[in-house]
Amino acid sequence: MTVHAGRGFACINYPIGMNLGGDPSQALVHSTPDGKFMVTLSAIDLGQGMKSVCRQIAAEALGVPLEDVYVDTADSDTGPHDMGSFASRGTHRMGNAVIRAASEARAQMMEAAAEELEVSAADLDTDGRGNIQVKGAPSKTITVADTAIAAQFKQGRTLSGRGIFLIEPSGVDWETGEMSPVTTYAHAALVIDVNVDDETGEVEVVKINSAYELGRALNPKLVEQQLVGGAWMGVSHALYETTEPYYPARDHLPQDFNTYLMPGPGEIVDHDLAVLERPAADAPYGGKGPGEMCANPVLPAIANAVYNAVGVRVDKLPITPEKVLRGIQANGGAKPGPRHPGSRG
Repeated sequence: MTVHAGRGFACINYPIGMNLGGDPSQALVHSTPDGKFMVTLSAIDLGQGMKSVCRQIAAEALGVPLEDVYVDTADSDTGPHDMGSFASRGTHRMGNAVIRAASEARAQMMEAAAEELEVSAADLDTDGRGNIQVKGAPSKTITVADTAIAAQFKQGRTLSGRGIFLIEPSGVDWETGEMSPVTTYAHAALVIDVNVDDETGEVEVVKINSAYELGRALNPKLVEQQLVGGAWMGVSHALYETTEPYYPARDHLPQDFNTYLMPGPGEIVDHDLAVLERPAADAPYGGKGPGEMCANPVLPAIANAVYNAVGVRVDKLPITPEKVLRGIQANGGAKPGPRHPGSRG
């Protein structure tokens, strides 16, 4: 028995959203009587942190504290329209819609404050701590809460905003059919080190090194968690998740997560991340979001690492021990590729 080390590389150029019908997203923002703000969306948070990011975006656009903003993800019956939580579009599309809705609500808020302070709305600014003050005269101020109370109980004004974001449909080259399906792309490059046992066919992921360009990291901790968790989802797709050896027969279908094989949190390996910030011109505060790009390059990187380790090219996922062993047998033994610095094989 010999354990062979291998290293695989993959990179990705990932489109954000789509072009069909402008790919619209809508958002609504309104103030409660006590000066809090509710952001209403139909976009669904699948655990990727979209509600947190939209909350941040709304607070920034409104100029109020983060704790004074709430996000309600309703549904397609009661909420404003959204195309869906797919294509890694949440931050880009919905974030832009939230900025538009929050900006309209902010304009209403500033008009209400101006009426109370007897100044022009253009002379006012927010301090981000729940106050609206006259520029150059910070002592002349009114709280956002008092502004909301005055607007709704004295002025008869609603502090609300509507926002929609959609992209321009792409032109088409009628000779070639060429068009641009999206307005912006995210990018990633990833290197994975594995160990492959030539007796059992087992593949062990040892370490992941990656670099992601995703515009601007609006919430760095959420970005880090999504990149690490998404990469491990890619590992699970690449090496574990299958109903084999019984597929396509369904007689022995896994009944629960004890019989459906997948790695757990305790098996997550070291992952060195480099987040490259290149703010996108058409993105909310420059942020595109990592989305599905977290997992996609992991699969080909592992396949390349296995090939580098034992010379077996597996082209159907998952890369099970059986497939590795059959490949080694077909090749007449393990045939490691070029060694990399620090290789143990």
